[in-house]
Amino acid sequence: MKKALRGTMVAGMLLWAATHGFLPTTVRAEEPTSLFPFVLPWDDATPGIVNVSEWLHKPAGKLGHIRADADGHLYAGAERIRFFGVDLSFSANFPQKEHAEKVAARMAKFGINIVRFHIMDMRRFPDGIFARDGHNTRDFDPEALDRLDYFTDQLKRNGIYVYLCLLNYRPFNAADGLPKEIERLNGTAYQDRHVVGFFNATMLELQKEYARQLLAHHNPYMDATYAKDPAVAFVEINNENGLIHAWLWGKVDELPDVFQSELKGRWNDWLRKCYGTTDKLRPAWGGKDEQPGAEVLANADFSRGVKGWQVICNGSAKARLTEANDTPKSLPGAKALRLEVTKPGTQGWHVRLEQHNFKVQTGQPYALTFWAKADKPCKVSLAIARSREPWMDLGFQHQVSLTNQWQSLHFVTRFKQNEDDARLVIIPPAESGSYCLAGASLRPVSLCGVANNERLEDGSIRLLSKAEVAQRTEEAVGDWLRFLWDTEDRYWQAMNRYLKDELKIKAMVIGTMSRNSTPNLMAKLDCVDMHAYWGPKGASGPSMVNERGGTIPDMALRRVLGKPFSVSEYGHPYKPEGPKTCVSEVHTLRAAYAAFQDWDYLSATRYSSDGDWDTRRITGNIDLSQHPTKMLTLIPAAAMFMRGDVEPAKEQIVATLGRDSEIEALGGARAWNMVNASMAGVQNEAALVHRVAIATEGKVVPDGALRPDQVKIEGDRFVSDTGELVWDVSKRARGVVTVNAPKSKAVIGYGGGKRCDLGGVIVEPGPTLQDGWSAITLTVMEGDRIAPPCRLLITATGDAENTNMVWANEEKTVVKKNGWGEAPSLVEGIPARITLPLSAKAAEAWALDERGQRKTSLSIEADADGHAVIAIGPRSQTLWYEVLGR
Repeated sequence: MKKALRGTMVAGMLLWAATHGFLPTTVRAEEPTSLFPFVLPWDDATPGIVNVSEWLHKPAGKLGHIRADADGHLYAGAERIRFFGVDLSFSANFPQKEHAEKVAARMAKFGINIVRFHIMDMRRFPDGIFARDGHNTRDFDPEALDRLDYFTDQLKRNGIYVYLCLLNYRPFNAADGLPKEIERLNGTAYQDRHVVGFFNATMLELQKEYARQLLAHHNPYMDATYAKDPAVAFVEINNENGLIHAWLWGKVDELPDVFQSELKGRWNDWLRKCYGTTDKLRPAWGGKDEQPGAEVLANADFSRGVKGWQVICNGSAKARLTEANDTPKSLPGAKALRLEVTKPGTQGWHVRLEQHNFKVQTGQPYALTFWAKADKPCKVSLAIARSREPWMDLGFQHQVSLTNQWQSLHFVTRFKQNEDDARLVIIPPAESGSYCLAGASLRPVSLCGVANNERLEDGSIRLLSKAEVAQRTEEAVGDWLRFLWDTEDRYWQAMNRYLKDELKIKAMVIGTMSRNSTPNLMAKLDCVDMHAYWGPKGASGPSMVNERGGTIPDMALRRVLGKPFSVSEYGHPYKPEGPKTCVSEVHTLRAAYAAFQDWDYLSATRYSSDGDWDTRRITGNIDLSQHPTKMLTLIPAAAMFMRGDVEPAKEQIVATLGRDSEIEALGGARAWNMVNASMAGVQNEAALVHRVAIATEGKVVPDGALRPDQVKIEGDRFVSDTGELVWDVSKRARGVVTVNAPKSKAVIGYGGGKRCDLGGVIVEPGPTLQDGWSAITLTVMEGDRIAPPCRLLITATGDAENTNMVWANEEKTVVKKNGWGEAPSLVEGIPARITLPLSAKAAEAWALDERGQRKTSLSIEADADGHAVIAIGPRSQTLWYEVLGR
């Protein structure tokens, strides 16, 4: 079926080409196929139209240290600078010296002017910086450091700045001098251990020690320390972490007692400074200490067997619900149920244990408790939702880890609304297995301030766990969030002072990405940072153009007024969705809107993860160095953003969010979506029309700025206030984004069959393997606009995959395990008809080879006005073209 579909698409492509005059109407069977090998050499720095290294300062830092000016932008000397970068991880941070020279030169060719050294601290050399035979995480490997020194010097020589991360996934352990319990925290690639550093003095000193060993180290090739060399532009304190974030994610609740005890002591100290005594704290927090209300669930104790409970099976899934003989020892005489899944469904929700038809009220806290176990370790999802359309949750969703031993589970929640027909939903994993439940209960409980067994004088005020916070009064929760905010603030400021006052670094300091902390906390540092990833989901299909801005609003609504804004990690797609074939959009979409939002730093994830530079095939979900369409589209993206082809927005929406408002908003925040301008009333789609910023504590809103309530964005076609960008989702699943700037043009998305007039440049994309999806760009490489004399670069990209790649679905969004295929990478030749405001008689065009050198000349036709018309397509066996207009 797939071969037949591919054949139909090819036939359609050739028919379109013939009817547009690009091919003879009689097409022979041996016409070129739609996919052909295309490998960009890993070590190529050949001069030519696709080598834009001349856009970079050489050497990096020659104009002095990077600084932020009063306008909130970055400068090198008196010259504004925008950073357009990539990051590296694991062994790619430490290339062999003969490779380092070639990698640096190739990066510069594609316009990369900064490299973020990411995940150096997770593994031992050669995959990390730590000593290869060590036991602690305190000793650097001499060869790792030497390779890093040489590589950073090569980057500097090629005009590429350096961004150093101080804490990514470092596996702190007992050998570092920490309590042995630290090793029990293994989740999220060891980032769970990093939570401790926000309040533990020993771990804070370990982080300072790492910073000193790296930044105070003298690089003999640069003849300077990293702290002093102007090529080091940024230093990041802690990747994707924060104390408030960790609490919202439930990670603080999981800390071993030794660390919880320390945090509890700090919490009680903080309260004593605020209130002094329990007698003063109790009325301030309010609340009551009453017995729980009546049971909400029917047959909660299972005394009537399975009555009131039902197992729902969808698709081909099979499961049964029976009474169980095994019960928790702590519940003598209790009854239990067993859910046995004999045939799992294809989706996680295909088997569900539910109870329907009970009532809940908004604002009233409810305690959900039960005992549970499984026949093997697994994760089970819980929710309380409506039993009718719309099938939305009511504010309670949770995932629990079960083992083969009974465990007691307890949650307190408040619901979004009153509901007379609520349901409890328990969803096991999509696999065969057995799950037992006992002692279930859902009861209303009273709001608690200070419990009867808590006293400030003896330090017994408990930490507010995420599972129980809904039962605490608003006053108690408010104090808890303020405590977390103050504690996290002390950490960032302690590290910032150490870097600047003791190590005397000159680089810009970033705390963490803003989805993991708050605007007011990050605004106290030099630069506000963001990370974002997009993957195929739902109705959007394989391309972000089908969404109303995709990741763009999520990033734009986090910029802080008067601060440089960076996006130091960005990628399409993101695990576990797998590689999608529409990734040509990744750089151009983010670059166009980053320029429109007037950001300062944009980075792609990830150039390479393992330093295997010459694979000649796509190597994974994220890496781009051997991905032909991702690499090639860096150049038009660099022109849009770094060169500044796309004009910044004319108007700016500013949302005011002071410290107190921010802390209040944290009550409804999520761990990976903390606080942004939407919480102050800014629509997501506004970021496609105007520039957006947050005025944090003490910031003055500029005259003429728009308030959030003054802007209402409607419809499905979003035109930037400059008129240069249009994001059009008016046709379902047929989104198109266009860029129409004097020196950069683009049609990105489902443009097949459309005629796009971009200021006199007519782009007519043809049919493609992806239902008309393609990404076509035109960039002026010489000249001020598309008018003679000028030299243009055209890129036309679509499907990209490896030879013999094995996909798990027709949509090509997931690769089967071990199905990545082999070299060489294959690409789709995109057919299009492009009309230029150039004389057909004075224009020339060439298809370029994989090094960007002229390969074959293209014929140029003339339209009725004598303008040059160029036909591109699969016969040229290329993704980029050069046009010369005389």
